[in-house]
Amino acid sequence: MNWKRWNTMAAIAAFALALAAPAQAQLKVAVVDLQKALQSTAEIKQAEADLKARYGPRQEQVSTLEREIAKLQSDAEAGQGKYTEAAMAELMAQLQTKQRQYQRNAQALQDEVNRDRQDILSRVGQRLQDVVKAIAEAKDLDLVVDVSASLYVKPALDISAEVTAEYDKKFPAK
Repeated sequence: MNWKRWNTMAAIAAFALALAAPAQAQLKVAVVDLQKALQSTAEIKQAEADLKARYGPRQEQVSTLEREIAKLQSDAEAGQGKYTEAAMAELMAQLQTKQRQYQRNAQALQDEVNRDRQDILSRVGQRLQDVVKAIAEAKDLDLVVDVSASLYVKPALDISAEVTAEYDKKFPAK
């Protein structure tokens, strides 16, 4: 009984493949490098510049703290035999306070930057997908695949630049 079932399933699969072969010859396919297209949009470039401007001063504060910690560590290592026990304890307390402050500030900054970046990428990513869909419909494409899912792609099939240009036209940077 099992052999009959397997033979029937094999026959159905072979029939499906035979019917699909002519359809595959007419399949219109394009490839897009979504990551590259996304990073090339004017909106993303503007957003990155805005993030640097917004968070640059706080990043500089974090970098200053990092330098202060390095100096305190250097002073602690150099003063091992020179400082009194009380002076060394005070220096270590300052070092620990700066390290905690650095960790809090660096983590808060990273969290805010990541949150803002994720919001931007989510918005732009959705719009980018809409642009890809519109181009696919305009070109009567049957399938658009991200380049990361491909082993080999003819350059003529790549529509990444077209996607970026269309995105910039529909959603100009502010």
